[in-house]
Amino acid sequence: MFIVRDLGTAIALCVVTMLGWGSWANTQKLAGKDKWPFQLYYWDYAVGVFVLGLVFLFTLGSIGASGMTGLENLSQAGGGAIGRALFSGVLFNISNILLVVAIDAVGMSVAFPVGVGLALVIGTVVSYVQTPKGSSTLLFGGVGLVVLAMIMSAIAYSKLPRKAGHGWARGVIFAVIAGCLMGSFYPQLIGAVSPDFNSAPIEAGKLTPYAALAIFGLGLLLSNFAVNTVFIKAAGLSYSEYFRGSIRLHSLGFVGGMIWMLALSANVVASGVAGPAISYALGQGATLVAAIWGVLIWREFREAPRGTMPYVISTFVGYAVGLTLIGVATL
Repeated sequence: MFIVRDLGTAIALCVVTMLGWGSWANTQKLAGKDKWPFQLYYWDYAVGVFVLGLVFLFTLGSIGASGMTGLENLSQAGGGAIGRALFSGVLFNISNILLVVAIDAVGMSVAFPVGVGLALVIGTVVSYVQTPKGSSTLLFGGVGLVVLAMIMSAIAYSKLPRKAGHGWARGVIFAVIAGCLMGSFYPQLIGAVSPDFNSAPIEAGKLTPYAALAIFGLGLLLSNFAVNTVFIKAAGLSYSEYFRGSIRLHSLGFVGGMIWMLALSANVVASGVAGPAISYALGQGATLVAAIWGVLIWREFREAPRGTMPYVISTFVGYAVGLTLIGVATL
């Protein structure tokens, strides 16, 4: 399987994660402009995640002399590891659907700093407790600045004029719930992967990163039949409407899912060198990327009153400095 051995490459993969996780939601925004409900968009997204996970399992996960091939690893995997990988997919699916609801209601520049920022804090702390690696002082100092940036983002959004029926309060609440759940999926996924997979033999019963990612994608897709169906029914939609969507609309969701899965795969592979806590925290710099998209491209603060932009700028600065500290913690 393909692995990395040097810190420079691992950090580069974390940057790929940052860009991918911070940009996939643009596909949902584009679909939303055509009045394509997020519930229908999300089906194509889930398929995109699952398909790319399978592709990586049989390509990057099955080449080279390191570790095991995908099928060889799956044949010896224990039920506990498979169960954790599946559960992580279910957990992420629930949290991500709630995040998409939040994006639909309050925009990327708020949903990401609140939801994903909270996930960063929870995921980083839990991952560090499981696998301590790097400077805890710099790591948690960076996390503290991220929390401050989240608060600045919430204050900035509170200054925007409210639109009737726009569901801003519901959007923020969903972002918070999504963040709490999302912060738990990554430690579950990493727990299914063989420790030190990039430098030691794959532990009996454990999974390679690529096998774990494929099972994660399966868990996400299967759980979507239950989780997303609830949201489809609640919105008064039907599956017949999904099949009436254009190729362009279906492609947006599929590409969005593949972008997200590419980012997760890069992050898990990088964790073998950088450590799960630091690679996850760096990857969640996606929040800064998404906020930049929301403010500069989608102009989500164009109606903000005077005095709002200092809070927006503080959000950017807090994230930038916090992520820098997290990156330095690996050295």
